[in-house]
Amino acid sequence: MKSSPKRSGMQSVPRRELLAGSAAAAAGLLTAVSVGAAKAQQPDADTNENTTTPEQRRGRIRQSVMGWCFNPMPPMELAKLGQELGLVAIEGISAEYYPQVKQLGLEISLVGSHGFATGPVDSKNHAEVENKLRSSIDTAVKFGAPNVITFTGMRVPGMMDETARRNCVECWKRVIGYAEEKGVTLCLEHLNSRDDSHPMKGHPGYFGDDLDLCMELIHQMDSENFKLLFDIYHVQIMHGDIIRRLRALHPWVAHYHTAGNPGRLEIDEHQEINYPAVMHAILETGYQGYVAQEFIPTWGDPRKSLNHAISTCDV
Repeated sequence: MKSSPKRSGMQSVPRRELLAGSAAAAAGLLTAVSVGAAKAQQPDADTNENTTTPEQRRGRIRQSVMGWCFNPMPPMELAKLGQELGLVAIEGISAEYYPQVKQLGLEISLVGSHGFATGPVDSKNHAEVENKLRSSIDTAVKFGAPNVITFTGMRVPGMMDETARRNCVECWKRVIGYAEEKGVTLCLEHLNSRDDSHPMKGHPGYFGDDLDLCMELIHQMDSENFKLLFDIYHVQIMHGDIIRRLRALHPWVAHYHTAGNPGRLEIDEHQEINYPAVMHAILETGYQGYVAQEFIPTWGDPRKSLNHAISTCDV
């Protein structure tokens, strides 16, 4: 016969206290894990592996940086930092800063236009989209930028995909002749629609979330001045198989963006994309354009985040 807890010398513990103790232990464990993860995401300032100085770099990848990611850092502060770290261009900042950027010796790698929400998928937006694209093309010519970004826009409730595709192409067709005349390329960006954790980490409802759909639209445009903005982060989320895809699509790729996945954070060892391998594959295609760093820095010092990313992509 089994002895009771009292006879065996064990103290009886009320069930409520047991549950409270278990909950406290679990909370402590979660806190320890969270703290550990946070520390892993923010390396010590002196432990940035694989970083190089601008003088040590190969420079075979023409690197740029996207301005919005580094807010609240002022645009010209970011531009000066980029120059110090060996970048050759910047994008995603207001055109009012372009003259100062050019004086620094940096290029403008990509000019903004109508934004990802108000796109040609909805015919009600066509006049606005066309006007903004033409204005952005003029800005690109003025400052020697090769590319202007464009987007499909968000899905319209109840609209058939065939109608949405036709609307996009009809709008872009009214602008592409002007882009060809001015020698500027319109870059259609594919975005992920899966991540709803942050307004710039993903775009639920975006029409152009399928790479094959974007390529169909590009082929319908049938112009050397209408190509793909291959965002490595977004492609990884929606499709994966990055290297095979960029090899297959490279004749139509005019621009690249980077970021670590998941989270659109630093391109370090805590994310899943092998950026050196991707950069080697890009070089093997003969690509001569820009690769822009578009991650959201979370390390304590954004300078170290950017320097690490530049070094990682310098293959």
